[in-house]
Amino acid sequence: MSATEHGHEDHGHHHKETFVTKYIFSQDHKMIAKQYLITGVLVMGFIGIAMSLLFRMQLAWPGESFSVFEAFLGKWAPEGVMDADMYLALITMHGTIMVFFVLTAGLSGTFSNLLIPLQIGARDMASGFLNMLSFWMFFVSAVIMVISLFVEAGPAAAGWTIYPPLSSLPMAQPGSGMGMTLWLVSMAIFIASSLLGSLNYIVTVINLRTKGMSMTRLPLTIWAFFVTAIIGVISFPVLLSAALLLIMDRSFGTSFFLSDIFIQGEVLHYQGGSPVLFEHLFWFLGHPEVYIVLLPALGITSEVMSTNARKPIFGYRAMVASILAIAFLSTIVWGHHMFISGMNPFLGSVFTFTTLLIAIPSAVKAFNYITTLWKGNLQLNPGMLFSIGLVSTFISGGLTGIILGDSTLDINVHDTYFVVAHFHLVMGISALYGLFAGVYHWFPKMFQGRMMNKNLGYVHFWITAICAYGIFFPMHFVGMAGVPRRYYENTAFPMFDELTNVQVLMTVFALIAGAAQLVFVYNFVRSIYYGKRGPQNPWSSNTLEWTAPQEHMHGNWPGEIPHVHRWAYDYSKTYENGEYIIPGQDFVPQNIPLQDNEEELNH
Repeated sequence: MSATEHGHEDHGHHHKETFVTKYIFSQDHKMIAKQYLITGVLVMGFIGIAMSLLFRMQLAWPGESFSVFEAFLGKWAPEGVMDADMYLALITMHGTIMVFFVLTAGLSGTFSNLLIPLQIGARDMASGFLNMLSFWMFFVSAVIMVISLFVEAGPAAAGWTIYPPLSSLPMAQPGSGMGMTLWLVSMAIFIASSLLGSLNYIVTVINLRTKGMSMTRLPLTIWAFFVTAIIGVISFPVLLSAALLLIMDRSFGTSFFLSDIFIQGEVLHYQGGSPVLFEHLFWFLGHPEVYIVLLPALGITSEVMSTNARKPIFGYRAMVASILAIAFLSTIVWGHHMFISGMNPFLGSVFTFTTLLIAIPSAVKAFNYITTLWKGNLQLNPGMLFSIGLVSTFISGGLTGIILGDSTLDINVHDTYFVVAHFHLVMGISALYGLFAGVYHWFPKMFQGRMMNKNLGYVHFWITAICAYGIFFPMHFVGMAGVPRRYYENTAFPMFDELTNVQVLMTVFALIAGAAQLVFVYNFVRSIYYGKRGPQNPWSSNTLEWTAPQEHMHGNWPGEIPHVHRWAYDYSKTYENGEYIIPGQDFVPQNIPLQDNEEELNH
């Protein structure tokens, strides 16, 4: 052991950590990962899902009185009947919380922090201080977002895309007032947090890889987190500029997004702005955002699936290339959200072309997952089931994207429940499955070797999987029938009366799915304290994080950091005579040198 490493170890012993430095203002990536997981996924996720259950009940039984509405919504549900303004506020906050706080911060924040240093063989992130700052800015933005639920005029209500003029005129409706201002402030802080985190991830992956860890030996998880961070750095500043211009329009009298506005017959003084400009700025982040959400989940799936199929991932280089292709293409497809905004039809055809192109790397990933499973020795634990579930929803949700990505076909189903069904399956459910797979798989790494209960994991998976399709499969047909999204009730349209039963069916599935998440929360919290302890490498996995001791320590490894001699996917690898490389075990960890007569797989 070298003197510097010895010094590093001593450093860990001398300063006795207090509660505050260990659990609150921690600069250790493993603790920050847990902070993100608990704040982003458990707390904000709980709020986001609870909101969706409230407005699903309103959709299934419009105008009915529910005591649960009165309990949660107070004055916004007089005598238990949901107010129309509150309905719009609920879907706005549900979308915002789920997309940004749960699936962006919860997923990337948790797993990028936990896995990047451990899987590349680094002592910690490039900057522990920036990492801590990133989490606490996220925390502040989450607190502001939750506070906005309690302001007098109600939370922001313009849909999660906050298009002007609803978002830019404080007097437009109750949800355009203080709630919208807090929304914008919260998002500005969130974006700053996201940028600090992303820069940290990028620098760490480029600079801090251990000896022998070339880019082509990185696990696919790290490739996914790395590229996700790059997309974030490119696209989040554009949303920040949109938010700042919107704040200017609201509070300082500018007209970036406003022109020729009448309120109750009175002409407002705004001239020369364009609401379509806001749509361009928003969706320039909004579409890469979908892949910021999805890529970490796909990376986790690659790792979990290869480990549990006991097979090398199929097409490693193709997987890396498709991640890079998705990242590039994701920045030139944003116009497909705007086909009916009055854009030039020729421009629409350009966006159609680039959108259909992005289906190619996505399909490469789907086929490679299926081929990895093919003839594998499948270990169907909860993490593996969620990974397979992700492939299912990624394909079924992606197929409807071909319809929505085509400017001619999109016109018929734009702004209907067809769109809602599409992106919930392909982005929402897929990313959640990736998140769950990651939690079940890396739980022992996060919590000192304790394992989550497998049987409760099976209950969680099967109920969630059946209900997810139960909600979003019928939703496609409701959309094709023409039911518009974001409407408080459809009783004014007699042609939709026969669809009420479908709305009830979807709501029942949603309520059951919501209950199933309580099984997960119970399993998670109980396993932290009482989960049975597994071995150091519970899944017989090859990546470096399982070579680190179960007890968390500063610097991750006592003594020297392991060196890397091979890629991360040497599962079931044999000599020509059929014997395993290491007698009696079907995996070869990355830190094991090449044996005599062993060929390195040319991936």
